[in-house]
Amino acid sequence: MTEKDINIEEEETLNEQPVDETDKEAEETAAAEEAATEEPAQEEEEEKEEKDPLEKALEEAAELKNQLLYKAAEFENYRKRTLKERAELILNGGEKVITAILPVLDDMERAIANGSKTEDPQVLREGMELIYQKFVKTLEGQGVSKIETKDADFDTDLHEAVAMVPGMGDDKKGKVIDCLQEGYKLNDKVIRHAKVAVGQ
Repeated sequence: MTEKDINIEEEETLNEQPVDETDKEAEETAAAEEAATEEPAQEEEEEKEEKDPLEKALEEAAELKNQLLYKAAEFENYRKRTLKERAELILNGGEKVITAILPVLDDMERAIANGSKTEDPQVLREGMELIYQKFVKTLEGQGVSKIETKDADFDTDLHEAVAMVPGMGDDKKGKVIDCLQEGYKLNDKVIRHAKVAVGQ
C-alpha cells in the first residue's frame, strides 16, 4: 500500500464521524411533533371545508329572508298608497270637470239676473244659445261627444230602440228615424245610449 492510499483511507475515516444518538432522537421527535401538528391542522381544514357549505347556505338563507321582508314591506307600502290614491280619486275625481263647468254656471246666473231687466224674448234666447254652445265646448274639452243619429244605421252599441216605425219603405228599414234623447260618449266609451225610433 502506498502512502497515497493510506492518506486517502485516513481522510475517509475522519470524514466518517459517528452519529450522535441524541441528535437522532431529537430529529425523530421533531418529525413526530410535525406530523402530530400537521394531522390536527388537516383535520381542522377538513372540518372547515365541511362547515363552509352549511355556513354559506345559512348566510344565503338569511340574505334571502332579508330581501323577502324588504319586498313584503315595499309591497305593503305600495298597496296602502294605491288604496289612498284610489279613495282620493273617487272623492275628487270630478274636480277637473266641475272646475271646467263652473264658468258655464256663472253665465247661467248672469243670464237669470239680467233676464228680469229685459222684456225682449229674443235677447234671452240668444243668451241661452251662447251659454249652451259654451257648455257643449266645455264638455267636448273633457272628452264628451254626442252620438250621431241623423240618417244613421241602427247600432245596438250606440242606440237604444224605444219605438219601431212601420211603413217607412225599404230605404228607411233599419235606419234611425227620430232621436228622442241624445246619447253621449266619453273618450269613445258610450256613457248614455241614444234613444231612437227605428224604421221597420
